Amino acid sequence: MATDKKAPSQSSTSSTPYKSRLARLSADMAARELSHLLVTSPVDVGYLTGFLGGDSYLLVGAAKPIIISDFRYQEELEAQKSLAELVIRKASMTEAVAELVSASGVKSLGIQAECMTVAERDAIAKRLGKGVVHSTTGVLSGMRRVKDQHEVALISKAIKLQEQSLLAVLPTIKPGQTELSIAARLDAEMKSRGASGTAFGTIVAARTSGSLPHYHPGAVKTAANQSILIDWGAIYQGYRGDMTRVFTLGKWPRKIAEIYAIVLEAHEKAAAALAPGKKTGDIDKIAREHIAAAGYGDNFGHGLGHGLGLDTHEEPRMSHMLKGTILAAGNVVTIEPGIYLPGVGGVRIEDDYLVTDNGSRNLSSLPKDMEWATLS
Repeated sequence: MATDKKAPSQSSTSSTPYKSRLARLSADMAARELSHLLVTSPVDVGYLTGFLGGDSYLLVGAAKPIIISDFRYQEELEAQKSLAELVIRKASMTEAVAELVSASGVKSLGIQAECMTVAERDAIAKRLGKGVVHSTTGVLSGMRRVKDQHEVALISKAIKLQEQSLLAVLPTIKPGQTELSIAARLDAEMKSRGASGTAFGTIVAARTSGSLPHYHPGAVKTAANQSILIDWGAIYQGYRGDMTRVFTLGKWPRKIAEIYAIVLEAHEKAAAALAPGKKTGDIDKIAREHIAAAGYGDNFGHGLGHGLGLDTHEEPRMSHMLKGTILAAGNVVTIEPGIYLPGVGGVRIEDDYLVTDNGSRNLSSLPKDMEWATLS
């Protein structure tokens, strides 16, 4: 695999990421002939301003962006005042937005159609008049595909926290423990190390539970000479990590050992092909064809990977079920092939990769070999 460690050329300086992002958004709005854009996705508000508290909208297009929020966040939002004006609403969000945009000289208002109800859109359109409100999709998700240095650093920190946490938990895993008890210890370790939360519900799948890709841990107990699949992620300052490893307590079950080797090879082949200009579908195909050639094509039904950032699943997505896109330097994606055998168990091996100018770099550092994954 190429290991070019240069930062993507699109990166902005880590000290001023928000002004740079707002400038890029303004250029995109001009190209779409929008005088204003109402950002209603809480994640996108965070991406543009650094505020991740939620329940707040951002109006872009005025001389200075305007954050519309409420009393609960008034003090917290003081940190954003150098970047944006603050409006603390006294009525419902819909009423506050309608009043603000009607008084802001809005000529053409873009709304995030994927993040707004029809009722709210209609209320705003009624206040502004016919033809002023325009639905948009994918404006911010398109921008967020390419991570700047600030974002890569935060994702890397989240990954480091979760790796340290798993290493602390692994020596404590013994036969007879429930999946839930292991998940609880791992979640606590991540938070004690500085994670603000888990990127998703931590998956601990013991024994045959591993055949369920998005399993919810329960009362199933670990056992000697049986496998354990752990899929976990940390959040650090809004950014997420996402990794999966499979372990065994003692000897590897024969079938699990067989598919582990196949999945690991599929992972390594796909990761080696990651580079700017490559099609996401082609990367997925590399892993999928390797698994199919080994006789397990019907046991790998999900996509190979997905983008990673402020959301656990975002663009770009590498899947045989989607049209796909072209990878670019600055994309952060997971590679996570798997084989799932009902009544036996499953194997998924997942790391997080940064696409660089000439190849890719693995942001994860934990080993993936079976010797390391054998717990005594």
